[in-house]
Amino acid sequence: MIKVNENYSKLNDSYLFFKIAEKVNNYQKNHPEKDIIKLGIGDVTRALPKVCIEAFHRGVDDMAEDSTFHGYGPSSGYDFLREKIALEDFKKRGIEISADEIFVSDGSKCDTGNTQELFADDISIAIPDPVYPVYLDTNVMAGRTGDFKDGRYDGVVYMDCTKENNFMPEIPDKPVDLIYLCFPNNPAGTTITKVDLEKWVEYARDTKALILYDAAYEAFIRDDEIPRSIFEIKGAEKVAVEFRSLSKTAGFTGTRCAYTIIPKQCMVFDNTGAKISVQKLWNRRQSTKFNGVSYPVQRAAEAVFSDEGKAQTKELISYYLGNAAIIRNALESLGFECAGGEHSPYIWVDGKGKESWDFFDMLLDKAQVVCTPGAGFGRCGEGYIRISAFNSREKVEQAISRIKEALK
Repeated sequence: MIKVNENYSKLNDSYLFFKIAEKVNNYQKNHPEKDIIKLGIGDVTRALPKVCIEAFHRGVDDMAEDSTFHGYGPSSGYDFLREKIALEDFKKRGIEISADEIFVSDGSKCDTGNTQELFADDISIAIPDPVYPVYLDTNVMAGRTGDFKDGRYDGVVYMDCTKENNFMPEIPDKPVDLIYLCFPNNPAGTTITKVDLEKWVEYARDTKALILYDAAYEAFIRDDEIPRSIFEIKGAEKVAVEFRSLSKTAGFTGTRCAYTIIPKQCMVFDNTGAKISVQKLWNRRQSTKFNGVSYPVQRAAEAVFSDEGKAQTKELISYYLGNAAIIRNALESLGFECAGGEHSPYIWVDGKGKESWDFFDMLLDKAQVVCTPGAGFGRCGEGYIRISAFNSREKVEQAISRIKEALK
């Protein structure tokens, strides 16, 4: 008799964004005349940068000739892309990361979810609350948690992120093994200082923990004093893995390209206390389970790091940050307290005592605007909503007008 993985029964019935999509689809069926503006899921709406499209076309043309055709590529990514990332993202910023420490993939969501496969079932995990659901859900699927009670899983160290601590996870008061951090934060949009990030690296070093650092939104940072990589911190190369993505940086949500940085010095431990290379484990995992990102996509990704590509992607990000400023300013003018929206495409809105899903339903019903209920990110997200800046300026301005009317 084939048996199911019982850990799946601990999960909520549906993934947060799937549930949102269901609600929106049902509303649209019942109100086909209504025009819905989506500011919920973090999906970009503007076209890929021109330089990426041109490189994409050249990559496709290469596939049309026997002499330039590419079959299976390296599971870790082509050297031409890895070398560009190492140079432009790290070495030019004074960070010693080499090309062979970069692993190209089809998305940070996949990588943050798959990395937990490398570690023992009985490790302790520390996860911020609220947080991007994939971190927690994949560990539930792997069997590292107990039952779901009162909005939380037994066996998880939750790091509360609240208005009182500026939505900043605090270092646990006991040792943990695996730590998830995300800056700029999803969903709250907050950033971390170098001083505070140094404390996390020191904690991980002292407790022999590993930090999984999600930097998918680092390109939205506009202050040079705010770290864009955990590897700006001395010693982080020994205790951290970093995830980056071109989804929001260059509009690759439908094109799929990201990369994970695993330094050679980053180690975990076996049952005897002997050091094991995380990079070797990940390379073994990827070479077994992943066939790599397509050649044309990697050529398009390479173009992001050209001078022209950097200028075009910066313009894209500035556009979305302009949307974020409009949203935040409008909501604050209506008396709502907000976080994010400055170095992040997300605005985290205090619902003034209204429950998250009630706020979601009200905006959908009265304004035909889709947001994301904060409760879907964790217990500390109850009472908040997340609004995304990923849409056209016209749609954002329409959405704000509708929200103001609905909240009169």
